[in-house]
Amino acid sequence: MARRAASVARSAPTLVPHHNPLVSMTTRVLHGRPMSADSVRDIRAIAAVHQKPLLGRGLAQVLTTFPPFFAVIAGMYALLGVSVWLSLALVPPAAGLIVRIFIIQHDCGHGAFFRGRAANAWLGRFCSLITLTPFANWRRQHANHHADWNNLDRRAGGSDIYSGCLTVAEYLALSRPRRGWHRAVRHPLIANLLLPPLVFIMLYRVPFDTPRAWRRERASVFLTDLALVCVFAALVLLLGAGPVALVQLPTMAVAAILGVALFSVQHRFEHALWAGRERWSLADASLLGSSYLKLPRILQWFSGNIGFHHIHHLMPRVPNYRLEDAHRACAALSPPVASLTLWQAWRAPAYALWDEDQARMVRFADVAGRGTMPRGP
Repeated sequence: MARRAASVARSAPTLVPHHNPLVSMTTRVLHGRPMSADSVRDIRAIAAVHQKPLLGRGLAQVLTTFPPFFAVIAGMYALLGVSVWLSLALVPPAAGLIVRIFIIQHDCGHGAFFRGRAANAWLGRFCSLITLTPFANWRRQHANHHADWNNLDRRAGGSDIYSGCLTVAEYLALSRPRRGWHRAVRHPLIANLLLPPLVFIMLYRVPFDTPRAWRRERASVFLTDLALVCVFAALVLLLGAGPVALVQLPTMAVAAILGVALFSVQHRFEHALWAGRERWSLADASLLGSSYLKLPRILQWFSGNIGFHHIHHLMPRVPNYRLEDAHRACAALSPPVASLTLWQAWRAPAYALWDEDQARMVRFADVAGRGTMPRGP
């Protein structure tokens, strides 16, 4: 959901430049068909047609998202007087709507949801009071993600546990304790269940990985916290601390888990492309390094069409409500696309290492018997 969530578990092996010709050969060709520069240009031109925000569709998405969310939350509070379990039964739709609101905030961060800069900023800030994600800070952090995703020479030292990775050689060069730590924090129970709620509920309350020079972004964290204190203080005074905790905490926890699950399969899956700086290209990294997650229509609605992530990275200014249209238009040119089914997405988090020899992602189990690599001078 957010790149900053990945910095919880720090691991800083030595990263070296990567120049493997096999990467270029296998990633520029799908089913034996090369993707020419003209094809890339045509695909981007078609996607660009869908960049213009549409006021009617944007307002329609706001009206079909926020009122239902507040209605479900109100229903949860009302049902507490009948049965706690009946109230908790509404957690999944409430959490799904938070994910959809996060996607709206995400679009506002790209300046893509509305045409006006101020409209995007104010809607993004309003969303942050529901997603608990400081808008300005997350916006700048996310811009960094769009500058270096799936680039082997521009990784954050292996600290991004959701969209980053180590190469097999880098992993084997770690000491045994550090390899154990690296695997442990990426275990599904920790990375996908325990950490996401902690990050969104607690860690985002401080500018934990925001450079001191980013004064505006750091201020946004504390201003968001102040606004949240006011919102939740009012709720506690009105409804009581117990009911607020019973409704808000499980809803946000499930939303964080769902959102991070979506984010984690967008760049790290079995056949994802990773490449060094000299062979990295925006088109390859978008179409082959970002997934097209094929979701049932209801899940596509709750996730704000973010399954069309290959189009989003190709043209970040396409609003989420036009991503499917852009995808269909580009599909006419039959570009190579890294598509995932739900089953493949379920298995995707296991693929955590980039094997340069095979030019593909592999699991920890696949390299268990390879031994330890020399650690260099």
